[in-house]
Amino acid sequence: MFKTLMVALAGVGFSAVVSAQEVVEGQHYELLDSPVETHVDEGQIEVTEVFWFGCPHCYRLQTPVNEWYETLEDDVSVDKMPATMGGDWNTHATAFYAAESLGIEEELHADFFNAIHQEKQSLTTPDEIAAFFANYGVSEEEAKQALTDFSVRSNVNEAHNRMREMKLMGVPALVIDGRYVVSPSSAGSLENMPKVADALIEKVRTERAE
Repeated sequence: MFKTLMVALAGVGFSAVVSAQEVVEGQHYELLDSPVETHVDEGQIEVTEVFWFGCPHCYRLQTPVNEWYETLEDDVSVDKMPATMGGDWNTHATAFYAAESLGIEEELHADFFNAIHQEKQSLTTPDEIAAFFANYGVSEEEAKQALTDFSVRSNVNEAHNRMREMKLMGVPALVIDGRYVVSPSSAGSLENMPKVADALIEKVRTERAE
């Protein structure tokens, strides 16, 4: 069963976490044996949000994580990466990168989540996805073409490879600097995930300054 289901710890947190010294490897986060290559400019710290549109915990994380993103300093770059575990996961990952290629992903990201979790749409067929994309100024034909585009398939494959390198078995997850992995179970709750991630960002800054 995916780690994302292990949220029985929700509410058992450490909301006072504010610094790198207060987070402990193996307790609040996991350290990857081999760092994953990041996709940011030199001097930037990458935060990778790994999610699945169909995941209720990923959906619940959106409010606290988006509020946190608004507070990040200029040296932090956020990369949203859809998880790929086959079936609907891969379909939604394809939809994410197709929307990105069409320049509408940022606009529809929250709406895609809401459509699945509030309106109970599945959005798992090309026709459903294309009809949804049509609300954002692209034709259904353009949408279907994007869903089969080579670059989109390549991005899905790359996300799959990165997910394996990150050794992720579930979502949501926040990966800091390609090294530190924060999950709901390690953080203690969904709401604590940004707090732990914030402390790890400070940890990276300290390490780089040494």
